[in-house]
Amino acid sequence: MSAPIDFAALPHDFLWGTATSAYQIEGAVAEDGRSPSIWDTFSHTPGKIDNDDHGDIACDHYRRWPQDVDLMKQLGVDAYRLSIAWPRVVPGGDGPVNARGLDFYDRLIDGLLAAGITPSVTLYHWDLPQVLQDRGGWPERETAEHFAAYASVVAERLGDRVSHWATLNEPLCSAWIGHLEGRMAPGLTDLTAAVRASYHLLLGHGLATQAIRAAAPGAEIGIVNNLSPVHPATDRTEDLGAARRVDGHVNRWWLDPVHGRGFPADMREVYGVELPERPGDLDTIAAPLDWLGLNYYFPAYVADDPNGPVPYGTSIRRDDVPRTGMDWEIEADGIESLLLRLTEDYGARKIYVTENGSSFPDVVRPDGTIDDQERVDYLERHLSACTSAARKGAPLAGYFAWSLLDNFEWAYGYDKRFGLVHVDYATQTRTVKSSGHRYADIVRAHRTIHAD
Repeated sequence: MSAPIDFAALPHDFLWGTATSAYQIEGAVAEDGRSPSIWDTFSHTPGKIDNDDHGDIACDHYRRWPQDVDLMKQLGVDAYRLSIAWPRVVPGGDGPVNARGLDFYDRLIDGLLAAGITPSVTLYHWDLPQVLQDRGGWPERETAEHFAAYASVVAERLGDRVSHWATLNEPLCSAWIGHLEGRMAPGLTDLTAAVRASYHLLLGHGLATQAIRAAAPGAEIGIVNNLSPVHPATDRTEDLGAARRVDGHVNRWWLDPVHGRGFPADMREVYGVELPERPGDLDTIAAPLDWLGLNYYFPAYVADDPNGPVPYGTSIRRDDVPRTGMDWEIEADGIESLLLRLTEDYGARKIYVTENGSSFPDVVRPDGTIDDQERVDYLERHLSACTSAARKGAPLAGYFAWSLLDNFEWAYGYDKRFGLVHVDYATQTRTVKSSGHRYADIVRAHRTIHAD
């Protein structure tokens, strides 16, 4: 093993899981009443996705979900983090509910429970109904209100069996990458729209939290943020300032409001965009949480860039640093520092690592096996860092490997593979990789230690 995993630092009821999202795996985009999402539109816009790939079929999970539940049983995981497709459940964005769409998730939840796997449901993993985008999307307040209504519908239907809920996945990506950088749906490059979207995403989180609690009183509710430790490129005053701004853009803008601190004043000044605030909104956004979700992939090393785009700090590429197939820097210590920051700076009472994983170019050997030792090493090193954080007091309650399956990796299409399970997209054949077998060994080792 490349790094020691201190299983004794983790609680006996620690959740070992895998994660996916609806648009990345389900396919069946026009079946049983589902309407188009912004990702259907974006992925079918020429030049937006590598190889002009799209999610029309993806992993065909909509039909093959029993097989995928069996794979989870084979891995021995306790939990599965999935997302609900809003356009499958409420195709108009608001208004009538599509019974066939809800029925699919009913069957999936029942199948998971029958297999002894705890469902962890994310309500929004970026697939906004296109009809709502046509009416203005997340920059408009009504989208947050419609999101709460949709959350209520899902919680009323599934809340008798699902207790673990996340409102949003990575709102940073929805707001900044989707509305400011244009690299994700809906593909805008508008700072005002991006800031307004960021506000209404967090307002939607607060309203949805209220809606879930009303529909499912025993629910445990959290929000999932992708965070990065931010380091200045040098100790120059300018780079220190850039690191502070990037930290505000990537981390504090998303953490402070949900912890009752409001939106960071320094970043409001950097953006220079008036927030669409109404009385009571900040209290709604700061609705008490039962847990925090951390998605971690890479750190940020930044230099001042006064002539660049907001937040006027540019990421630098460090030489001789290991990287994944996404060209993301590998720094396992980053996940430990973030877990401790959430604990010490934000008073987190329960944290789940809701995503962590790596893409590497897998090679299928002549016998059909995939020996992905780079991914194994990445997994072990990051789990070692997680257990180190737990030993130092981080209330870590679970870890969800990204991802169960190779899948549609957003703007990168199907070339980038994160799965513990390989998917042959031509045949939809699933094959557990060495990393999947190693993860199963890790899960068993933790259970054995606590059983002893």
